[in-house]
Amino acid sequence: MKAILALAAASALTLSACATIGPAPADPALYSASVANPARTEELRKLDESRKPAEVLAFLGLKPGMAAADLLTGTGYWAQIMASVVGPKGSVTAFEPQEFYAGGEESKKLDALIAASPGVTLARYPFAGFAPGANRFDFALINLSYHDLYWQSEKFKIPRTDPAAFVRNLYAAMKPGAVVGVIDHVGMPGDTRAIVDKVHRIDPATVRADFERAGFRLEAESPILANPADDHSKLVFDPSIRGKTDRFLYRFRKPRG
Repeated sequence: MKAILALAAASALTLSACATIGPAPADPALYSASVANPARTEELRKLDESRKPAEVLAFLGLKPGMAAADLLTGTGYWAQIMASVVGPKGSVTAFEPQEFYAGGEESKKLDALIAASPGVTLARYPFAGFAPGANRFDFALINLSYHDLYWQSEKFKIPRTDPAAFVRNLYAAMKPGAVVGVIDHVGMPGDTRAIVDKVHRIDPATVRADFERAGFRLEAESPILANPADDHSKLVFDPSIRGKTDRFLYRFRKPRG
């Protein structure tokens, strides 16, 4: 019995250590200053309370000088903040599927943000054809969008795509030792495509399995975006929960060898 208890204690210590390993963050003041960037619009600042950008980027370990990627950038929210963190010696590539960049006011807003964000380059690509190249990035983030790889929509011209191919190509694009952060709405286990179609959520276990299958290692996870009061059966756009969903935050790493 004593041997079993000792083994359990050792295992607990090991798990605790794994939860805290990873890159030492840059000066916390750098993240706060990046969020306070006067070039950011008031519309985007309103999202800060729910997204906690300074805390998220500190947890993920984004640093000055890194080559970073903002995947499915959407409004460019993260790309702009990330550019302030990596500074003039770094770079940010904001990847946006061509199907999401469909003109109109949202595209104009993204263009304006890119123009106001030195160091950010917009890269458009076919939704099912993500192929960023090899060994390009030290850091990548995909926020509230990974589930869309399991989504298909005739209305929005979103074809059925292969999430495994996306993650394989992402793995190839990351340098050895690079970090990928994934944030998404917590969904229930089950048929992933059906759940995504119905509520735009994803089971965290599915994401972990997809990334580990490609070769990434889950280095740590954080509860800073969690909301235990969220009903995982609700559509994320439901007014009662929009902007306040229960979210998981994973830090994956590409092994160095």
